[in-house]
Amino acid sequence: MSENAKPIRENKMGYAKMFPLILSMSLPAMFSMTIMALYNVVDSIFVGHLSDGTVALEATSYAYPLQMLLISFAVGTSVGTNSLIARRLGAGNQREADLAATHGIILALFTWVAFIFVGFFAVKPFLTAYGCSGMTFTYGTQYLTIVLTLSGFSMVQVSIEKSLQATGDMIFPMLLQLIGACTNLIFDPLLIYGIGPFPEMRVMGAAIATVLGQFVGMVCSLIVLFKKKNKINVTFKNFRFNGKTVKDIYAVGIPSIIMQSISSFMIIGMNAILSAYESAVTVLGIYFRLQSFIFMPCFGLNQGVLPVMGFNYGAKNKKRLYSAIKCGIFIALVIMAIGTAIFQFMPEVLVGMFNGDNALTSAAVPAFRTISWCFMPAAVGIIFISLFQATGKGVRALIISFTRQLVFILPAAFIISRFFELDKVWLSFPIAEFGSLILAIFLFIQLAKTDFKKLDG
Repeated sequence: MSENAKPIRENKMGYAKMFPLILSMSLPAMFSMTIMALYNVVDSIFVGHLSDGTVALEATSYAYPLQMLLISFAVGTSVGTNSLIARRLGAGNQREADLAATHGIILALFTWVAFIFVGFFAVKPFLTAYGCSGMTFTYGTQYLTIVLTLSGFSMVQVSIEKSLQATGDMIFPMLLQLIGACTNLIFDPLLIYGIGPFPEMRVMGAAIATVLGQFVGMVCSLIVLFKKKNKINVTFKNFRFNGKTVKDIYAVGIPSIIMQSISSFMIIGMNAILSAYESAVTVLGIYFRLQSFIFMPCFGLNQGVLPVMGFNYGAKNKKRLYSAIKCGIFIALVIMAIGTAIFQFMPEVLVGMFNGDNALTSAAVPAFRTISWCFMPAAVGIIFISLFQATGKGVRALIISFTRQLVFILPAAFIISRFFELDKVWLSFPIAEFGSLILAIFLFIQLAKTDFKKLDG
């Protein structure tokens, strides 16, 4: 243990009662992740009420995969940083925890530079490959160029939030998310519709409002990081890259980036399959925005469980590690059960928020009811993915995500689409989740028989 490190017993993740601990750490993150879902959902709701709202929704649906790719790199790198900080704190090594947090911010800035190039040079070829034209192409280009080239604000904010969460601080990350989301919510109608002194910018206004929210969130994150006393100390004075720290971050970060990026490629593939059906691409776009309100709380739970798992794995406490797994699965199942009920019994209400016409509603209602059967198995799978990330087994998490979103769902959707109508194609989602859950359980049993046997307790 380093001289400056606090004893493990002084960190609540090492001794507090597990269920209240996970709730106390997860609830702020669950709330903040739900707020995060507002960014895309609120934009879509507002543009859906434009005079050409159907076209605007279609444009943002086609833009969604690249937007997801951006989030994948931001969150994936930060998950690697979060996991490393939690493990180093669990092992009592304060200096390396601080070093990991500093590297996380620098790596976020490098990632931003890459997406500046994507925003300027890849957007138009991407939309052209989909066959987008007219206002769909114009709206999509405007939205993506702004969101991607100015993504640095989001990159830095996410890095800081994940670093704070790794120390057990869930309140300030929640508040930072709330500040950004509220800023976005305020400017969305002003810039989209041209209210008061603001010009009517339509879809471009939605993108600018999103970036403004991210900028305000980043500024507040930096203030919290450098002005508030935290359990990590970030300093750029005499900073030098440490190869081992970067390697340790990306040991979890790269699989996490790939794992989340797979979602982008899955959506691209699904859009290609669904393009043969009327309104299906728009339905899928609306579904992913709505399901984020169900999955984001589960991902927020993930953020509360992950540092607890990582800390106790680093402290070699198997009993508390297993207790965290059980509590996480129970809470995740409760969240997803509520989500399933909403999608089963209120699909018309959900579609109505986007001002959908009769054709869109007719296609969306059976889709939402069928897809929602995947929520419960997904709940358990998410906790297993969190476990693998927390313990530095990022490749296992990658395997689960890869098989679920590419090996299972796309082939299933393609085969079903060859023989059945659209309402049956949506069955590919629950098929994929049940298949990946079986794989996750198998990988966990393997890990329990090998790596976890070396832990105490």
